[in-house]
Amino acid sequence: MAWLANNIFTILISLLLIVIVTLIILKLVRDKKKGKSSCGCDCGCCGAKGSCHKKN
Repeated sequence: MAWLANNIFTILISLLLIVIVTLIILKLVRDKKKGKSSCGCDCGCCGAKGSCHKKN
């Protein structure tokens, strides 16, 4: 119990960071499913230009 009391702020900050990272990952997955991209959309010099955007 003493260990928990000594590390409560570290535990709370870690949990907060885990929640934030999880929310960011969920947003990226949702955006990917909707066809949105997080890049600048200048695909002319991008190495992954054929894989990130759907061809019309």
